[in-house]
Amino acid sequence: MRIETYGQQIEVTTALRDYVETKLARLRRHFDQPFDIRTQLSLDKPDHKAEATITISGRVLHADAAAIDMYAAIDLLADKLDRLLMKHKEKVVDHHRGESLARSGDFA
Repeated sequence: MRIETYGQQIEVTTALRDYVETKLARLRRHFDQPFDIRTQLSLDKPDHKAEATITISGRVLHADAAAIDMYAAIDLLADKLDRLLMKHKEKVVDHHRGESLARSGDFA
């Protein structure tokens, strides 16, 4: 997993960059394959805004969050991305793999 963090109208300090990486590290548990995350931190007064775009196996997922504090916005963004990846994973997993009459050949 590669995380790229940049700022728009705000300087991304090492503390912010480390916080983003630690918060988004939990997203790694959803997929074994590598994926890229581009995170943009910006200041829309009076709110702080955090946006992220995930590129995973040809799909692009996007989420954004705004809060009074940049750290709170990053927390909200991590939660949204977690839910988004779980939803994407459920769509990818084939739920029709279970036993059925058609697969067992007992049509009669």
